[in-house]
Amino acid sequence: MGMHPYFTRAEFEARLVRLKARLRAAGVEAALFDEIEAMTWVSGFGSSANRWRCVVIPLEAEPFFLIRALDASVCRQRSWIEDVPTYRDWEYPMPVFAAAMRARGLDRATIGLDFESYGTSIARFAALQTALPEARFVDIGPVVAELRLIKSAAEIELLRRAAAIADEALRRAAAACIPGGHQRDAARIAQFTFVEMGADPYRPGPITAGRGWDFLHGHLGDEPLAPGDVVHIELTPRIYGYSARVMRCVVLGEPEPERQHAAELLAELQDQQIAAMRPGAVAGDVDAILREGILREGLRDSYDNITGYTLGLYGDAGPRTSDFTRILHPGATWRLEPGMVFHVYASAGGAALSESVLVTETGPELLTHLPRGLLVNR
Repeated sequence: MGMHPYFTRAEFEARLVRLKARLRAAGVEAALFDEIEAMTWVSGFGSSANRWRCVVIPLEAEPFFLIRALDASVCRQRSWIEDVPTYRDWEYPMPVFAAAMRARGLDRATIGLDFESYGTSIARFAALQTALPEARFVDIGPVVAELRLIKSAAEIELLRRAAAIADEALRRAAAACIPGGHQRDAARIAQFTFVEMGADPYRPGPITAGRGWDFLHGHLGDEPLAPGDVVHIELTPRIYGYSARVMRCVVLGEPEPERQHAAELLAELQDQQIAAMRPGAVAGDVDAILREGILREGLRDSYDNITGYTLGLYGDAGPRTSDFTRILHPGATWRLEPGMVFHVYASAGGAALSESVLVTETGPELLTHLPRGLLVNR
């Protein structure tokens, strides 16, 4: 059995108990997972989709991890799953998959899939049906994404560490934002800090400079920084995929009164929003505190984006940069629960703020701890 660097066997056993309860309720005999986040959470390992790979969890029989032969040894090192059938890069994986299912008596089973999985194209779904013509494939939805909403103590510890790295990396990156400097300096320093402090060597997050009022998700530019520029920094460090996030604006020189005013109002409204993030709170009500406050104050004419989304495990080769399993928006009727972690973010009037927030039994806990407002390099 493989050893995971951060989670014990007991951690994965607890996840498996929760997962199998959901599968029983869905009336399936086995489930197939081929999104990297789902595979990693269930098994301890995930890899890119250069070649198809999947984890199959039967209710009764032994699980298996189908993967290309090149990746099998690292899979065995990291995963608790012992059976790892493989195929060579140029071979078609479906016969190997079908043989593994037949060996477990699952070739006529009801098999659960997430029909919105980005790992299953229309052609691949057709190939699954051809490989197991007597099986029945049913949609179980984003079961793992929903189970991942409630974090274990070990997951929360990783997110705390990632949040501390986010704080320090942003502090160092902001200090590099000086006239004549470059946005790339901030990106380089942030990424160096990630690696130095034990995070994954992954891209730092959106870093954009501009003079306008709406450049939240722009692109890294090459122009030298000048007095009057504002550098928007959102850092997204990960530790074994577990990401905390923080966002601030760095002003080069004296901030305009309007921008300073906007930043102060944003901080005040977001503080009220975070304070409301308690167990049982309705998501739409939490969203409204910030959204309606910003519109009421005239900081924005419309607010077309969400104000927060779930944090946790991100696959290093997945197509999603954010986890929208639960989002804060006007129509959200779901309730916050202890163990949920969110990235709450606000932008208006040329200012932006965000924090990573854990919902505990007694209320919200900020995981990130930078000063709440504009960062000014005079």
